Amino acid sequence: MTDPELPDFDLVADCVRRHARRDPAHPALVAGEDRLDYGALDACMDRVAAALQREGLGRGDAIAVCAGASIAYAAVFLGALRAGVAVAPLAPGSTPEALQRMVADAGARRLFTDAACAAECAGIPVPRTALDGAAEAVGGPALADWLAPAGSRPDPVAVQPGDAFNIIYSSGTTGAPKGIVQGHGMRWAHVRRGRAYGYGPSTVTLLATPLYSNTTLVVFFPTLAFGGTVALLPKFDAGAYLALAARLGMTHTMLVPVQYQRLLAHPGFDAADLSATRMKFCTSAPFGAALKAEVLRRWPGGLTEFYGMTEGGGTCLLEAHAFPDKLHTVGRPAEGHDIRLIDADGRELGPGEAGEVVGHSPGMMTGYHGQPEKTREAEWFAPDGKRFIRTGDIGRFDADGFLVLFDRRKDMIISGGFNIYPSDLEGRLAEHPDVAESAVVGVPSAEWGETPVAYVVPRPGRAVDAEALRTWLNARVGKTQRLAALHLIDELPRSAIGKVLKRALRERHAGG
Repeated sequence: MTDPELPDFDLVADCVRRHARRDPAHPALVAGEDRLDYGALDACMDRVAAALQREGLGRGDAIAVCAGASIAYAAVFLGALRAGVAVAPLAPGSTPEALQRMVADAGARRLFTDAACAAECAGIPVPRTALDGAAEAVGGPALADWLAPAGSRPDPVAVQPGDAFNIIYSSGTTGAPKGIVQGHGMRWAHVRRGRAYGYGPSTVTLLATPLYSNTTLVVFFPTLAFGGTVALLPKFDAGAYLALAARLGMTHTMLVPVQYQRLLAHPGFDAADLSATRMKFCTSAPFGAALKAEVLRRWPGGLTEFYGMTEGGGTCLLEAHAFPDKLHTVGRPAEGHDIRLIDADGRELGPGEAGEVVGHSPGMMTGYHGQPEKTREAEWFAPDGKRFIRTGDIGRFDADGFLVLFDRRKDMIISGGFNIYPSDLEGRLAEHPDVAESAVVGVPSAEWGETPVAYVVPRPGRAVDAEALRTWLNARVGKTQRLAALHLIDELPRSAIGKVLKRALRERHAGG
C-alpha cells in the first residue's frame, strides 16, 4: 500500500511548496465560489508561519482552531505545520467549558475562530484571530490583518517525524475528550499509502465532513501532498453534494455511512453525473453490508472502508469492489499493520476466537496529551514488548483473515451472565420493511443486571406499532436477547461525523 518512489519521511508543507513551484496556477482549495491555487496557498502558508514565529511560536508549541470548514482554516492549519507548530482542531459544537479545557490542555497560544463560534470561544483566555474577518465578534484581529506582510518567508524549521502534527480531541461520546497527539511521521504514513488510491494532480476530492475530524484529514492531506484539489462543503446537504460533485468532476470522496444513506435516498441521485468517481472512502461508524452493496451497485468507482482509530493503533482495509462477498467484514489488516485479539485478562486469542481488537502500526499516536494514565489504559503490550493500542471493539477473524466486528466492548450488554451484542439485534431489526435504522442499548435491570432496549426510526410514511415490532423481533432472537422495550424515535442522536450517541440514548431512558 506504499509507493517506493516516495521517501520514508517528508513533510506535507514541503509537498505543497514543490507543487506551487511546478504548477502555481493549479487549484489547491475550493469552497463555494472561492478558490486558492497552489502558488497563493504556498505564499499564504509562509505568511501564517512567519506570523507565528513573530509571536515566538515554534517546535513544541500549539495553536487551536474552532471554526467551520473554509479555505482560511485550511491555510492556517498548513501554515502552522510549516512553522513546526502543532494544530488542535476543535469541534464547534462543543460547550464553552469543553472548549476552554481543550485549549488549555493543548497549551494553545492562539485561537483561530469565526463569527459562528465567537460566543462559545469568548471566555477562552488566549489571543484570538478571526478567520472570516469578523474581528469585533471574535475579539481579535482579522486574519488579513494578523498575517505577516505579503512576501514574508519564515525561518526554516527542522521538523522531525516524532514532532506533533496535530492534537485531535476525541468526540467525548464516552466521557471527557482526550487529546490524541499524532506526529508528522504518522501523517506521512497516510500519504505514502495514497498512491494506491490514485491520488495525483488530477484528483478532485470532495469533503463534506468537518476539518477537526481525523475522518476528513486522512484524505485531505494526501490529496494536497499529491498535488490534487480539495473541495470543501462546510455543511452536508445531499442535493448540494451531488450538484457540486457533478460540476467539479469529483474523483475522490470520504463520507460516513449516514451520508451514503442520505445520498442514495435523494431523488436526484441516479440522475447525478458521478462518472468521474475513482474512489470512495468510508470510516468512523458501522457500515452495513446492505448499504455497501447498494453503493457498489449504484455509484461508479471503487469503495474502500477504513477500520481503525484516531489513535492509529492499526487499520483494516476492505476494498469492497474487489471483495463483494466480504461486505459483512471490515477487511484485512493493512500492510505493515499488526491486528490481534485479546481476552478480558489481556491474553492473546487464537484463530476463530472473539475478543478485543488491538493494533500496532507505523502511524500510532504518541499518547493522550498530558494524560499518561489514560495513555497506559489504551495500551496493550505483547509478551515480546511490542506496543499495541486497544480499540475497545469486539471481533474475530474469519478463515480468510477478514475481521468481523461485533460491537464496542462498552456497548456489549451482559444480561443474566450472557453477552448480548447490540449489533445482532440491530441487524435483525434492519430486516423489517418498516425500519429505517435502529440502535440497541443496555439499561439497568433489577432482575438481570442489564437488559436490551431498542430505539427505532421508522421508514418515512410507515405506521409502526412499537409493541408489535418488539414482538416480531423477540420471536426471531434467542431468549436471552429479547428486548425489554422498544421506542420509536424520529432521529437517532449522532455526532458531527455520524456516530450514533448511545450514551445519549441511555440517558434518555434513565430520564424516562
